[in-house]
Amino acid sequence: MANISKKTKNMALLGVLTGLVILLGLTPLGLIPLGFINVTILCIPVIIGALYMGWKYGIVLGIAFAGVSIYSAFTKPSSLVGTLMGASPVFVIVMSLLPRLLIPVVAWSVYQKLKKNRKEGIAAAVGAVCGSLTNTFFYLGLMLLFYVLAGIDTAKVLGLIGGTGLIAGGSEAAVAGILCPPILMAVKKIK
Repeated sequence: MANISKKTKNMALLGVLTGLVILLGLTPLGLIPLGFINVTILCIPVIIGALYMGWKYGIVLGIAFAGVSIYSAFTKPSSLVGTLMGASPVFVIVMSLLPRLLIPVVAWSVYQKLKKNRKEGIAAAVGAVCGSLTNTFFYLGLMLLFYVLAGIDTAKVLGLIGGTGLIAGGSEAAVAGILCPPILMAVKKIK
């Protein structure tokens, strides 16, 4: 095992994490139901990959997350996404792609900055929270922007977008902050 290169190990882990993103995204396993809203945990493999292997590998995982999101938007859109899809599928693709590419960059950058002066677990938790909140902020922010650009009445959706951001986004960030540090430490021990 010692003569396997780091790049080979990273590629294997990238394959496992990509498979996990797809599994979580295409099955109910990636959702935690909170009654009227679902909290997704798809950002967790993206964040773990970025924290362990770097933001470049994280970008690949973010693309997998975006691909699952785009597939879901075209096959079983929520009411908010479906309304926007009717106006412009391009908006939905951009809204599904850009935030997922930012998750690993933000999570990795915050983690790298904080682990110099803090315990690694705290740095991982804060990086995970920031990555998750980046996804929520940009996904919902772009959704609102694209509603405006498409000329769709935003009065009806503004409260829903805000509530989703607050409840689901806050819950997703908390889950990421709790789960990512121990998972990252376990992956590092396995290496």
